[in-house]
Amino acid sequence: MKILMVSMNSIHFQRWTDQLKDSGHEVFWFNVRDGGYSEKLSWVKQITGWKLKYPNLKGRLFIKKRLPWLYKKLSFLIEHSTEAVFEKTLLEIKPDVVHSFVLYVSCAPILKVMNNHPNIKWIYSSWGSDLFYFQHQPDYLKDIKQVLPRVNYLFTDCNRDVELAKKYGFNGEVLGVFPGGGGYAINAFEEFIQPQKNRNTILVKGYQGRSGRAIPVLKALEKLTKKIKDYQIVVFGTDEEVDVFIKKSTLRKLNLKIYKKSNILSHIEVIKLMGQALIYIGNSNSDGMPNTLLEAIIMGAFPIQSNPGGATEDIIQHKKNGLLIQDCNDVEAIFKLIDLGISNPDLIEEAFKINQETVKLTLNRNKIAKEVISKYNSINK
Repeated sequence: MKILMVSMNSIHFQRWTDQLKDSGHEVFWFNVRDGGYSEKLSWVKQITGWKLKYPNLKGRLFIKKRLPWLYKKLSFLIEHSTEAVFEKTLLEIKPDVVHSFVLYVSCAPILKVMNNHPNIKWIYSSWGSDLFYFQHQPDYLKDIKQVLPRVNYLFTDCNRDVELAKKYGFNGEVLGVFPGGGGYAINAFEEFIQPQKNRNTILVKGYQGRSGRAIPVLKALEKLTKKIKDYQIVVFGTDEEVDVFIKKSTLRKLNLKIYKKSNILSHIEVIKLMGQALIYIGNSNSDGMPNTLLEAIIMGAFPIQSNPGGATEDIIQHKKNGLLIQDCNDVEAIFKLIDLGISNPDLIEEAFKINQETVKLTLNRNKIAKEVISKYNSINK
């Protein structure tokens, strides 16, 4: 079967697509933002270098950076139409199925083309905040309602988004709920899992910005200063807003280590941090199934995680194998959850056993890849 992927480049897209290597399918990739060739997907037939009419045009980057309004106005003179290039690609490849990742990035820009070719099957993968956050933005909601009735098949990373897709017009076949990047090579990470008795770190995802809510977590930790004075507090991926908060915070008096967003940690470095952490805290106003949460579970950290729209309760049973934050902005409630965690070593130990012996096995990359490939195989039957 010919599968034409439509996506921007990202580590999650790379990991998902790699599941199809040696599957017998012919895989193409229309890089919808023309981000350049990816060596990591060298086995995929990539459509890149299509966007610019004049690749060596002097002053283009200066105008784009300094005068974005002017660049947007002149873009039709500088860039090829995504619709036109995608339709040309579609007619050349003649795929059995098109698979788009993230609605506003890879579905809306090609909707007109897909409507012109109603017999070509279309898969949509919803990730993270894709539906949950953007349903509240009128222009994006308009796209959501136009795209979903045309889509034939759906992958999501949480059950919440299956229901949202149906609410906004999807009436095709749900292929399944899987992690956005596929499963994890759990055997390769075993050496980085520290025994619980050696763990003394509270690890916090440091995103704020549009959807992250690290600051309420840090405020909650401030209220626990006396109780956590013997812990190491590690905050990773901090943005400018969080950095400013920490500079003024009493957390500076603790054993605090910060990894800024500008100094990006590799995936394996994040995995190692998870394997050393006693508690992991992630907080967001709209995420789907967070990859960092899954990594915390695999690596044995006790997860305290936000639950926007009920997404995270797919994998966390409250007070069993982790704790759920129901209001990402409620500092007092988050404080109580962290206090509950550090005050109950039996809860942490029991969660460790459940996650290592049961939940972790469901996230095995080989297992998930087989299931995903069987879903693709079912499309052409």
